[in-house]
Amino acid sequence: MAAYLSPPAVIHGENAVETSRIVAEVRDRHPNAAWAPRIDGIAASTGIETRGWMLPLEAATAPGSAGALGAVGSGTAQEALAREGFTQQDVDRAIAALEAIPAPQTVQERTAPAWEAVQNYGERAARGALQAAGLDAADVDCLITSHSTTPALPGLDVALADRLPLRRDVMLLPATQWACVAGTRSLALAADLVAADPDRVVLVVIAEALSTTYQPADDTLESLIVRLLFADTAVAAVVTGRRRTESVLRLDAAWHHTLPGTQDLHRLETRADGTHFVMDRRGPRAVQETVTAMWEWLRVRYQDDPDAWHPDVLLAHPGGTRVLEYMEQTMPDTWPSGLLDFSRESYTSGNRGGAAVFDILRRAHDTGLKPGSRAVLYAAAPGLTATALEGEWL
Repeated sequence: MAAYLSPPAVIHGENAVETSRIVAEVRDRHPNAAWAPRIDGIAASTGIETRGWMLPLEAATAPGSAGALGAVGSGTAQEALAREGFTQQDVDRAIAALEAIPAPQTVQERTAPAWEAVQNYGERAARGALQAAGLDAADVDCLITSHSTTPALPGLDVALADRLPLRRDVMLLPATQWACVAGTRSLALAADLVAADPDRVVLVVIAEALSTTYQPADDTLESLIVRLLFADTAVAAVVTGRRRTESVLRLDAAWHHTLPGTQDLHRLETRADGTHFVMDRRGPRAVQETVTAMWEWLRVRYQDDPDAWHPDVLLAHPGGTRVLEYMEQTMPDTWPSGLLDFSRESYTSGNRGGAAVFDILRRAHDTGLKPGSRAVLYAAAPGLTATALEGEWL
């Protein structure tokens, strides 16, 4: 399978959003929510003090432009009130009062600016990855993209083909619905592509504006947690079939796993006011099942040398710290401690979804791992599905 990965480029959301500001906004909007008395403890338990968003917090919390009358319009409302016998003066007062009531943003108001930001951030990450690989846009033979939280057609692949620009014969592979597994699965796909043609150059770009799932009107505990967890990030990396001077990691094997009957545990729903991330409390236990299956894959892969082999770094995005703790509890006792340190470090500034594994990989690269170190990359996503890769640091 051998594929070679150059250093990833990571562009964090440039608007710092402190947890204290989110807590204040939510507390002011939902003072009577069942979880309101516990909000400080819930926020502290995430371990996140600030996260970067592509757009400021005010962009998520601002009211829509239409007012409470929305698509109905003032004319229709005036006619309805007049038919009920209201005087013109009363009608005017009622219409003015309704128009003054703030309404949620529409899908377009919420998504359009985020989609523009995703394209801008994605382009910056792509250019950074090409520079790190010592390549130009003209060298790219295939582009793999993912951006699950800003649905668009054409998507990020076509946008980047124009912006970079890429050659007209480049293969474009958009993978919008990969979500949190985009980091590992895109690398697995890229590895398959360069295995078929070692001279092929694959550029992977993932740009996620997860802040679009911040929905001010939601008053559920799950919505509160979503508000507190997510960060916006764009990442990119180049994969080649031949080792280059710039290569930092060789990918040797990939593993995929999907749990049947779990598609309702985590999902995005598009409603009148935008994108909502819905999660079930059974989710972490399902993710744990994929972790157990991954341990078995590694055990079988190294069954001829079970005592001597262990990863030197584990770059994992399982969706939250609860599953990271499970991974530490269930990995073989002979493995060294601290394998998940880079993953934990990444989580202190937010859950980056599909961009997370590249961010964790970049942190490991910047630390300077010893050549020959064995690395395992893992991610799980709504579905519920997971992908892992195993390789060696160069």
